[in-house]
Amino acid sequence: MKTLTLTKNDIYTGNLVLVNAKLPLVSHSNNGLIFADAKRSDILMERGAATALSRILCDMNCIEEIVLVSGYRSEDEQEHIYSCSMRDNGKRFTEKYVALPNHSEHQTGFAIDLGLKKDDIDFIRPDFPYEGICNEFRKKAPKYGFIERYQSGKEDVTGIAHEPWHFRYVGYPHSEIMSKYDFSLEEYIEFIKNYTYGEEHLKITRNKQEIEIFYVPFLSSEQMTLHLPEHSFYQVSGNNEDGFIITQWREQ
Repeated sequence: MKTLTLTKNDIYTGNLVLVNAKLPLVSHSNNGLIFADAKRSDILMERGAATALSRILCDMNCIEEIVLVSGYRSEDEQEHIYSCSMRDNGKRFTEKYVALPNHSEHQTGFAIDLGLKKDDIDFIRPDFPYEGICNEFRKKAPKYGFIERYQSGKEDVTGIAHEPWHFRYVGYPHSEIMSKYDFSLEEYIEFIKNYTYGEEHLKITRNKQEIEIFYVPFLSSEQMTLHLPEHSFYQVSGNNEDGFIITQWREQ
């Protein structure tokens, strides 16, 4: 068996961390950031997210049609954007479309705003329609680990207005499951809590691999130890609240 040791700090890192109005960002590490676009030094993303985004844009051959508008933001940058929007657009607009500092997904490095390439692009609400190349990207995104984060009809759950341009990297197969069941990230985090360590796991099969996903509540003040099968590959993400989501791959 493999032994996995988890600490409280691990709750606040990983591609499934939930950051919203109720759950602020706790971990501010930006060591894993890289350029999301080799031609631009102003847009950064977490390494895995940037690699996946580059792959889908290259596979679709749409680099000249879809532009990257906004990726990772520091706390100071988010504060500036929020303050400027309050001044220019007012409270009602800002509360719908701009998250408070430390409550923005952009500070995680896993979020990207995309826009249809045109002469004039709105930084806060870039045009990313449900047609043409943009919708093709939207449909293929889950295969690469991305979801449209703020869907129409989920405003009461996410606390953010519908944003067709905002995509979040959560990793595969989570993205595919969320897309299949029309889950927001908030809903998915709660859904996975039905499958806990030591009990029934969520199991799916993809490309001759068996994938198991399960939730581990953090019940210790310092650290806890898990035992996983020897011949498996696993990833761990905190949920930014009370535990971890383990994704485990095994060959059939």
